[in-house]
Amino acid sequence: MARAGGSPVDTSGGGHEAAFVSLEALAGEVRDGDCVGVGGALLTRLPLAAVHAVAARGPRHLTYASWGGGLPLEILIGAGAVDKLVFCFSSLDVFGLAPLFRRALEAGEIEVEEWPAFGFAARLEAAKQNLPYMPFRIPAAGGIPAAGSFGAGSAPGVGHAPRLDLDVLLLHAQRADGDGNVEIHGARGMDTTAAFAARRVLVTVEEVVDGPTLGTLRDSFVLTREFVHSVAVVPYGAYPSSCIPYYTADFRRLAEVTAASPPPDSEPPSARRSVELGRAATLSGARVREGVRRAGVARRSAGDVALDAADVMVWRIARLVEDGDVCSAGAVSPLAVTAYLLAKATHAPRAQLLMTSGGLLDVGSRPMLLGLGEALDTASAAAHCGGEDSYRWYYQQGRVALEVVTAAQVDRHARANNVSVTSPSGRTVRLPGQGGMADVADLHQNFVLYLARQSPLSLVDSVERVSAVRGVHGRSAREALGLRGGFVRLVTNLAEFVLDPDADELVLESIHPGVALADVEAACGFEPTVSEALHETEVPPPDVLEILDRDVDPLGIRRLELVPARERSEALAACIAAEEDVVRSACRLGGSEGARARSGTCRGSPT
Repeated sequence: MARAGGSPVDTSGGGHEAAFVSLEALAGEVRDGDCVGVGGALLTRLPLAAVHAVAARGPRHLTYASWGGGLPLEILIGAGAVDKLVFCFSSLDVFGLAPLFRRALEAGEIEVEEWPAFGFAARLEAAKQNLPYMPFRIPAAGGIPAAGSFGAGSAPGVGHAPRLDLDVLLLHAQRADGDGNVEIHGARGMDTTAAFAARRVLVTVEEVVDGPTLGTLRDSFVLTREFVHSVAVVPYGAYPSSCIPYYTADFRRLAEVTAASPPPDSEPPSARRSVELGRAATLSGARVREGVRRAGVARRSAGDVALDAADVMVWRIARLVEDGDVCSAGAVSPLAVTAYLLAKATHAPRAQLLMTSGGLLDVGSRPMLLGLGEALDTASAAAHCGGEDSYRWYYQQGRVALEVVTAAQVDRHARANNVSVTSPSGRTVRLPGQGGMADVADLHQNFVLYLARQSPLSLVDSVERVSAVRGVHGRSAREALGLRGGFVRLVTNLAEFVLDPDADELVLESIHPGVALADVEAACGFEPTVSEALHETEVPPPDVLEILDRDVDPLGIRRLELVPARERSEALAACIAAEEDVVRSACRLGGSEGARARSGTCRGSPT
């Protein structure tokens, strides 16, 4: 039987059970020419053991199809396996740009289809529902998706996303039972749509549990055996990315892996390291906060109220958050996440934060952290879901107040570019891609951009590629589309701008303390329009600075984006070391709190 407009699908049905196989056998089920989806999100539950095993086989002519690229894509490009890429963005998160991805795209070695997040999710959804296409809202950003990638819809601004059939989905999950039913806990990325769009779902799991135990991890999703082709039991199959509640991401090891190109195979952690990561995955927020205090993380000395640009930017973004607002955290935005957490800790305690690509809904207050952050958010979130779910529930209904995003370039019209730029030497430099920026610019009530290092190269007269722009202004026009009226702002390390929608131009509204107007103008690639009410930017008062340093960002993670590239590895290493001190201090307070609830489990395949 064939899918409508798609590839053949396994319809054996009738008592289907997934096969338990070795990791090598599972990798052998990826064939030359396959369209391969990869599960997980950012640094969460990436099927890295399976991807490395596939790469070791040396397959050729693969199409890599995933919302994000990152480490798995780097591994497969390094193996010479990828001919085509269908994606939204690719980066190495806080570790920077993905070098092999950049090199391959700059050299034209890989065919590319770049989609906005809604369009990509719609393509998977069409395959899931066995339909030829699925409608989606076309973003205002020009050139994404590329001309001809979708058909004109029957309504203004609506396109038809053609189905995207995956031959294989590589997925890492927490648990399976003896029949091959698979349990996913925490943020789900787009796994629970991709699994139904794939002919073969190949899963690695941490362990096998008794049937009645499956599904008992909080708010988990069980993918039934009908949709699972093969399962390999691979403890630490996502390492050094995370698999909560088994282990947090190992940022120390990730720093080593991402520094190599291609990324090397990563052995499971040592016994001591596995204990540390496992304990970190189950620490409570109270224990972590006490661990921060006991670890003696360096903070501003008493009476020192000296401000830096990160302090001012975080406060200005935080002040845009109103109590009760829904705020979504994008990928690789530590400064923006810190601002959300500061707002929640001060004037907006009921702000609803969507974290980990929209997969963790309404998380609780916590310090800004690296690997520990996901563990605390997973425990405190009101609900866990897939990114495409939160897109439909929150984004398309216009419920999100703001999602603060950064870009390589922003121009005088508040158009953002995170796709490609031309270097001063004339070379085209490929950037991570727009991810979901194109969608959120119009759908969210407020569109807020930030530039950590404003210069004539980052704040330009006209961007080279438009990856995000607000196309619908005015309350009445937006309400006609079911969206809320709002503002467009740009916060930089020097100043703050607001978009005048009538003039379609950013207006310089305030200048940060210690910065002269001439400094701001020199750091613009155009002559900025200056507000008649130009003023000095509001700064955080001393009590807010104390909260920021003590409770919200004791490790100083907010400053990473402002550090020059040549110094960033050292600064990141310091944050990683400080977080490890926090974990050790928190664990000395007592034993692990045991959030796993894994009774009746065993390592290994079923007997």
